[in-house]
Amino acid sequence: MRTKNPYKGSKILIVEDEESLAMGMEYNLQQEGYRVSRASDGLQAMDRFSQEDYDLIILDIMLPFQDGFEVAEKMLRQNPQLPILFLTARKAAQDRIKGLSIGADDYMTKPFHLEELLLRIRGMLKRKAWYAKNVSSGVLRFGDNEINFENLQCRAGKRTFQITPQEAAILKYLMDREGKIVSRKELLRDVWQMSAEAETRTVDNFIVRLRRYFEKNPGKPVFFRSVRGAGYMFNRSE
Repeated sequence: MRTKNPYKGSKILIVEDEESLAMGMEYNLQQEGYRVSRASDGLQAMDRFSQEDYDLIILDIMLPFQDGFEVAEKMLRQNPQLPILFLTARKAAQDRIKGLSIGADDYMTKPFHLEELLLRIRGMLKRKAWYAKNVSSGVLRFGDNEINFENLQCRAGKRTFQITPQEAAILKYLMDREGKIVSRKELLRDVWQMSAEAETRTVDNFIVRLRRYFEKNPGKPVFFRSVRGAGYMFNRSE
């Protein structure tokens, strides 16, 4: 028996130009208690987005007028903490990397299993709730770095850039446990809201990105240190 959906009533926008697929997803998500809207191209998606606040976006990449990458970038400029799930037939690693680098929370390829899609949606909404509750809206500093957790704007020396909500959540989790070893499984469980048996390589990739952002020498990190066989440790001082 399926458990009660704690995120019933959340608003989801499906951006998909294959009408039969979009209608099928809409029906199944409505059965889960979500409020669902649909858009069939990039321009229509941005029009829907400008008129209503959504809790999550399901976004194809190959769309008429504006592709999914362009749509995601525009949406995230306006709302950096918006959860976006790319759902696409494009399986190439560079597409997945590009989608996640833009700031999407997740990336699924077609064909897909409905139950997996529903689980990923719940996971993303759970992470959004966790982020709102646990990540402060203030500015934190370490070394020559500065992070604004409200708008996700960062500074490293004279360089400015923006991080994704997932990167901010990992960063805040590690900073709150300064000087303590945090395992990969702990990060998967508490930040990703995923099973500890999931692929831990995902965590390593995110740590690599944080080092590139904030370490003067990413190959010899001083803030985000590896503890062999155990996990990672954050230290504020160099």
